[in-house]
Amino acid sequence: MSVSTFSRRAMIVALPMLLGACASMPRSNRTVETAAPIDPFESARYGGKPDEPFTVQPVDLRKMSPDLLRQEVDFPTDQPPGTIVVDPHSRFLYLVQENGKALRYGVGVGKAGLEFQGSASIQMKREWPRWTPTSDMIDRDPDRYSPWKSGMEGGAQNPLGARALYLFKDGKDTLYRIHGTNEPQTIGKAVSSGCIRMLNQDVIDLYGRVPRGSKVVVL
Repeated sequence: MSVSTFSRRAMIVALPMLLGACASMPRSNRTVETAAPIDPFESARYGGKPDEPFTVQPVDLRKMSPDLLRQEVDFPTDQPPGTIVVDPHSRFLYLVQENGKALRYGVGVGKAGLEFQGSASIQMKREWPRWTPTSDMIDRDPDRYSPWKSGMEGGAQNPLGARALYLFKDGKDTLYRIHGTNEPQTIGKAVSSGCIRMLNQDVIDLYGRVPRGSKVVVL
């Protein structure tokens, strides 16, 4: 089934989501290391970012499936170039290009990332955004979240990562976010909480390509 068919069928389901639900504090996950050779081009793209105000750790590409790395792919769609199309079930995000192409990024998807579908627009963009856990998160795990009840400033340990894109619908915040992560091992996976998370290197790249007002379609 084509992406355009999915897009036409998508409907807005504005389920209530709480403002911090797009992130969780880091947990260690098991990863599987491969012996695949490392492409020097990819190693450079996913290395550290010395020009950032906080440390961006290089991605260990031995622990990443190649299909999750940023790449141009065929992508027939009726959406205009510049549109972001998020497929949370396949765990890919597409930035539509000319001539039936798109830049594809691997993403991790949390529960909140499955609670919105339809069209929205990017009305806010933040570099190294601030994060605040919700009251529900604090009640559920006070030892873990209560130290941050007043919020966590942006930085290398902030679970929103290096960038965040905030989606609005009809002038209202959907509480749906596309953001970075300091847990690269979660890309390509379903995670317990969060919206749409990207490798910090990828969210920095996407952030620089899309202006405020850009259309986002979530399948």
